[in-house]
Amino acid sequence: MAKLLKKGGAAMSETRHASLGISDEKVLEMYRWMLLARRVDERMWLLNRAGKIPFVISCQGQEAAQVGAAMALDRDIDYLLPYYRDLGLVMPFGMTAKDLMLSAFAKAEDPNSGGRQMPGHFGKKSSRIVTGSSPVTTQVPHAVGFALAAKMEKKQLVSFVTLGEGSSNQGDFHEGLNFAGVHKLPVITMVQNNKYAISVPQEKQLGCVNVSDRAQGYGMPGFTIDGNDPLAVYQTVKEARERALNGEGPTLIETVGYRLTPHSSDDDDMTYREKQEVEEERKKDGLLTFGAYLRETGVLTEDLEKQMEEEIKQIVNEATDYAEHAEDPEPESALLHVYAD
Repeated sequence: MAKLLKKGGAAMSETRHASLGISDEKVLEMYRWMLLARRVDERMWLLNRAGKIPFVISCQGQEAAQVGAAMALDRDIDYLLPYYRDLGLVMPFGMTAKDLMLSAFAKAEDPNSGGRQMPGHFGKKSSRIVTGSSPVTTQVPHAVGFALAAKMEKKQLVSFVTLGEGSSNQGDFHEGLNFAGVHKLPVITMVQNNKYAISVPQEKQLGCVNVSDRAQGYGMPGFTIDGNDPLAVYQTVKEARERALNGEGPTLIETVGYRLTPHSSDDDDMTYREKQEVEEERKKDGLLTFGAYLRETGVLTEDLEKQMEEEIKQIVNEATDYAEHAEDPEPESALLHVYAD
């Protein structure tokens, strides 16, 4: 994980993250966001199984790719068009544990939709998190539209859109990426390949080996990287952003990981994949491997990790308690934003 470099005749050790220009503080922030996303997600599963919230669609196993990407973007100016698993993206961009719990409990204060949408339909205007629709892949042409507007208005920003590999087989994906490639728009598309589109494995979804192989047909670079490695994702997204701002157009990135949970709380994944397969993939979990890297390099100490866990537990507990006791929406509010006043 660390390598020896010669400087001024003396040997010194340089960590991998330092070689990428990432400080110790920033990799600790990455790990904290990954841990917070995991603990929020785990709490939601407990609440669902206790009958307190109706639905969970999980980020577990994909936090490394999500947080690595979020940290490579400019969270003050870039636009985010996430898909339903993206807790690890929307939280660094400004969505809080309380926001997410309010959505899970479908409360009036829910900033995503006021309790109208099921969880995973993220949207927060103040953080430039663009509201998603229930049909998958609709966010791709929307992201391309934001990138077109940025180019027309000569704004130095990018739009960043994510989806699963199953969604990459939809027409919206082709239309969006083709338009972005033709017009060299500052949009980054990141496909989080977790190997299953609900119950359909990758080999029954793709005629090509990698999703990124399709990039050539759209006139843009394509990359397939380890989705369990937040540093690799950070580097790839950062370079894609720099190309976009230099007028070099869009990029297609495929992060290969694994969904550690069922597709949703209503799914039985043991009907289409083996328990042994899931257990083997758990060993590659980015939260475990990145934590091990940080401990090996001395960045994450036992005391610091314990403190982080305690702080996150308090955040999750407070968010849960607040959301559970918050006011429900008024029934007549269901008609708001449906018809013009």
